[in-house]
Amino acid sequence: MVTDMTGDAASGAKNPKVAGVLLAAGGGRRLGGRPKALLEHRGRPLVEHAVRSLRNGGCGPLHVVLGAAADEVRARADLTGCAVAVNPGWEEGMGSSLRLGLAALTGTHADAALVLLVDQPGIGAEAVARVRSAYRSRASLVAAAYDGERGHPVLFGADRWADIAAGARGDQGARAYLREHRDAITLVECSDVAEAYDIDTSQDLRHLE
Repeated sequence: MVTDMTGDAASGAKNPKVAGVLLAAGGGRRLGGRPKALLEHRGRPLVEHAVRSLRNGGCGPLHVVLGAAADEVRARADLTGCAVAVNPGWEEGMGSSLRLGLAALTGTHADAALVLLVDQPGIGAEAVARVRSAYRSRASLVAAAYDGERGHPVLFGADRWADIAAGARGDQGARAYLREHRDAITLVECSDVAEAYDIDTSQDLRHLE
């Protein structure tokens, strides 16, 4: 189901508590081992840009999952106001970081988690806000769409966290869960306000300024 969230239909449930979860643990293997969180964009580390997108998009509390070069990221990046968790098993892939990020929300009374990836700087606060505004209940399952194709960020209602974490393995993250529950996903078109490219290879560095 594709939803146009550009108008009043985006009002949603009143004042849901949507936590922002930033997955920023990757070691940049295809970038010669350059941790993605520390890649510079407009003079600052990518992790800062992603945190700002979550914050300005209306998410809170904010949780950042680090892994590769975690101490250096903490030293160089301004993560003020964020709860930071370090994934010791980050080399296992995104699944372990997603599990850690969702587990960190225990006790926060959040209604949903909005998950953003650190290596997608073309996705900013406007896309985050659109996906967040599609929250309807603690069973919500929402994803940004780009020309009708599912992408990030993704919103997981709190009632789904346990099942998502149980299936998050390797580099798949929540991909298998989303595939199995595709009929329940609300897709929010964001191609007019965001670009969903990844910074994976040296060729992709052209997107950074």
